[in-house]
Amino acid sequence: MTKNTADHLRMRLKQARQSMVVADRQRASLLLRARLFTWLATARTACQDAGNAPPQIVAGFWPLADEPDLRELYRQWHGSGIVVALPVMQAADQPLTFRTWQPESTLASAQFGVLEPIDGQTVQPDLVIVPTLGFTSRGDRLGYGKGFYDRTLAHLRTLGGPLTAIGVAWDEGNLLAIEPNYQPSAHDERLDAVLTPTDWHPESPAFGASLS
Repeated sequence: MTKNTADHLRMRLKQARQSMVVADRQRASLLLRARLFTWLATARTACQDAGNAPPQIVAGFWPLADEPDLRELYRQWHGSGIVVALPVMQAADQPLTFRTWQPESTLASAQFGVLEPIDGQTVQPDLVIVPTLGFTSRGDRLGYGKGFYDRTLAHLRTLGGPLTAIGVAWDEGNLLAIEPNYQPSAHDERLDAVLTPTDWHPESPAFGASLS
């Protein structure tokens, strides 16, 4: 996959999501929140039944324009005792760090218009929710081209411990529809699964079975 082709795909995918009707985007975000809520509740129960530590620290993302909006789900998780964190950019060539978030947290605008918490504790998440522009049925992710999440997931996977990475995308991001022969770059980190408003790709993951 050449850079020009990847950039062309990004442009097409951004145009596709920009053309979504606002009401449809809101309904789709609601479905995503419901599916993630159910998945995490089920995963936590399965871990507890097996005598394993359940996922406790979830790294989400604050939505940019046209991205899925999971903010109400973060409030639900926080209210139930789950630690929610948001990504913080350190430098262009460094992995993201994650800082705890609460509903009353103050956020400040950083690079690319991303909102980040200005205080909070730095934590290591065991579940990472990844904004995903394009995806394949194998869990390959096409992001925005800066490599932040590829570096971050690669780093987290070297630390050991349970980790699950779930991409969140619109159905319009399915690369099969626009580039059936898409191949990820060598540095791209595959996700454990991608969730859209209608389905899991390739399937609902088991917590802690992250790809190496």
